[in-house]
Formats: sequence, structure tokens, C-alpha cells
Amino acid sequence: MEISLEDEGEIIRGRIDILVIQQYFWLLVIESKRASFSLLGVIPQALTYMLGNPQPETPAFGLVTNGSHFTFLKLTNENTCKYAISDEFSLLRRENELYQVLKVLKKLGQILS
Repeated sequence: MEISLEDEGEIIRGRIDILVIQQYFWLLVIESKRASFSLLGVIPQALTYMLGNPQPETPAFGLVTNGSHFTFLKLTNENTCKYAISDEFSLLRRENELYQVLKVLKKLGQILS
């Protein structure tokens, strides 16, 4: 799927790619030359993909990233759909938050194995 953004009269195009890891973890990556694409625009699409979880009694986890910003998602879908969105982590802040992202990924790896 292609997304576009106008920046000072220039149209910037990017692609959204998806990777499914272990049936319960969904990774949505915005592929672009610039990290200016907002993650808010792809969260609904990620949640839609996560609704395809083949085992709705098990929570699905997701990550959306544009390469410099990261947001984690959780979707439960037993009786009614409920989702949670983490704070946004950034590599561009004074305190690089990559280590926090890696800690969350490690914890998800433990939960899913």
C-alpha cells in the first residue's frame, strides 16, 4: 500500500509493508525516504490486520514504525474488541529510546514463546 505526504510543494511517497511474526505479533513498517510520516495514520490499518488473528482468544501485539519512531499495540478480541496503544518511542530525542524499544520486544518475545 502506498501513502503520500506533501512537504513544501513536494509529494513524498512511501510504502507500508507488513510482516507477521509467530501469528501473534504484527509489524507494520512505513518505508519512506523521510521519517516525517506520522504513525497515527497507520495505526488503524495495523489494528485491522491484527483483527485477522487466527486465535481471537489470544491477544495480538503489534508494532508500527517509520524507522525513527515506534509505537506498540495490543488487541484483544474475545467478546468485544479492545486495543491499547503505547507511548511513542523515538530515536531522535535527547535520550535515545531504542533500549526501551528493545526491552519491550524482548518481553514480547518471552510472552509469545
